[in-house]
Amino acid sequence: MQAVSSLPEGNRMFNTIPFLTYVVVANISPGPNAILSLSNASRYPLRKAIRFNLGIAVGVFAVMLLCGIFGLAVLEVFPPIQKILVWVGAAYILWLAFQTLKDEGKEEEAGEKEPGNLFVKGIVLQFVNPNTILYGVTAFTTFILPYYKKPMYLIAFSVFLSWMAFVENGCWTVFGSLFQKIIVRYRRAVNVFLALLLAYCAVSLVI
Repeated sequence: MQAVSSLPEGNRMFNTIPFLTYVVVANISPGPNAILSLSNASRYPLRKAIRFNLGIAVGVFAVMLLCGIFGLAVLEVFPPIQKILVWVGAAYILWLAFQTLKDEGKEEEAGEKEPGNLFVKGIVLQFVNPNTILYGVTAFTTFILPYYKKPMYLIAFSVFLSWMAFVENGCWTVFGSLFQKIIVRYRRAVNVFLALLLAYCAVSLVI
């Protein structure tokens, strides 16, 4: 054990396959990011809807960097604030569900203001989404920090994790864009379905 810990940083056996598996599954699983990416694609052209995914990437990068820098400290202070964080995140996700449910396809009348806000929404969601925070804490404390602790590594992994979030949630956006006509035709049913999924995400956080 002592011999392993004495190895230079980066020379120990990094669990690449388990790490990549965790990253892929965590990002592609239906959650607030994925559901809203799909929802945006049904309401806006792809070039506008993708702004939400860019916001996700920026938000995830910031959260990942914080998790990397304060990883060990977060594990110590996280339990006391975990319940508050979860309830705040659940409340925000329920609000998003309500907004999705009452959508009647009038967003295009707002011109360029709404698409511009999509970028900000993507960023803000990451800071109130417990899934993103738990994703970062788990990725760093379980897979990264035991092997890499230098700032350049933490930045590099944060970039990688945010890039994966952009790509995989972008897949949901592309899917929604390809089937946009069908989604628009059955907008009410789709909105109810998406709102229920968001509500499920919120409820699953607090039970």
